[in-house]
Amino acid sequence: MIFKAAPLAGVWVIEPERLGDERGFFARTWCRKEFEAHGLNPDVAQCNVSWNARRGSVRGLHYQAEPHAEAKLVRCTRGAIWDVAVDLRPGSPTFKRWTAVELTAENHHALYVPDGCAHGFQTLADDTEIHYQMTAPYVAEAARGVRWDDPAFGIEWPPAERRTIGERDLAWPDYRPGSLRSLGA
Repeated sequence: MIFKAAPLAGVWVIEPERLGDERGFFARTWCRKEFEAHGLNPDVAQCNVSWNARRGSVRGLHYQAEPHAEAKLVRCTRGAIWDVAVDLRPGSPTFKRWTAVELTAENHHALYVPDGCAHGFQTLADDTEIHYQMTAPYVAEAARGVRWDDPAFGIEWPPAERRTIGERDLAWPDYRPGSLRSLGA
């Protein structure tokens, strides 16, 4: 695997190192030893799939509060997404900054989002599927989020003719100082 540090502290883009021949290729997409060697949490407690019917679907920005914080490894297995991580860790040198990467079924890249960062995406194609590996199981009481279009972060989302956003995601509050108490702010 090829690990490339993203502009946010602890966020990585992971590319499979392909071994190919006339049949196609083989590549490792996860390895405990390699994750540990890069200082990443190698635990996998849960795997999830998100399927999205339409281009322009937005999910996020989500995280789980302590003590249920989770890191995520996100891969697009069909279609394409604009995948976003926002640093919500008050002591981080990249606090309140964001980074994004295009994940597609064709490029096979993944985004590692450490605990303490919010995560969300916008689909760039119809019939898009995303696979998540999580370091902690989902706990409904710990579910938190911030608005996808919160001006405090200034995320540059791709243009979309129509965005589809769930009611819960539309209801997340904008960030304000002190609003992230569950993350130590």
